[in-house]
Amino acid sequence: MGDSRVAAFYFDLGSPYAYLAAERISGLFAEARLAQPEWKPILLGGLFKRFGRDSWANGPEREEGIREVERRADAYGLPPLRWPEPWPGNTLYAMRAATFAKQTGRTVSFALAGFRQAFAAGADLGDPDRVLISASACELHPNAVAKAVQTDAVKRTLIEATEEAGDLGVRGVPALLVGGEVFWGDDRLEEAVAAAGAGH
Repeated sequence: MGDSRVAAFYFDLGSPYAYLAAERISGLFAEARLAQPEWKPILLGGLFKRFGRDSWANGPEREEGIREVERRADAYGLPPLRWPEPWPGNTLYAMRAATFAKQTGRTVSFALAGFRQAFAAGADLGDPDRVLISASACELHPNAVAKAVQTDAVKRTLIEATEEAGDLGVRGVPALLVGGEVFWGDDRLEEAVAAAGAGH
């Protein structure tokens, strides 16, 4: 399997649809006997700005969207959703922490801990202490994370990852990039896995 067929999974910890995808993606790739996708933390707000979009959570579809996320979580057998307050919140600190987690090889465990803090425990990831709890859960030392998120290297890496995602056609999260094609949305996971399998 060529590198171009290794899927990339783009996420932001503030997205409930990305949470739904994150909880399912590893299992779907494992069932299909495919290499696990590379998890890539990016800033959804950066994509919104670039493409002139906004979150559905800030529009008239908010209540309908919330009900749909809750319905899907139930259908997937996930715990009842607890929505953070405020939501959407500011995930900049959390996504810088996720970037550091990626640099230390703990992207998946940190992301899952963060998503569960937000949408299973209802924690505001705009609070650095909540982010550091997620770090502790995957054996990342809170002091190391708190220091790393302030570094220019981590800040720049996150910005560059977001810009690269946009260049590749990623307009939102969750998104899977498979062989140059973007599959955007939790409801396209199975389609993305099938595409990855077709190139296997």
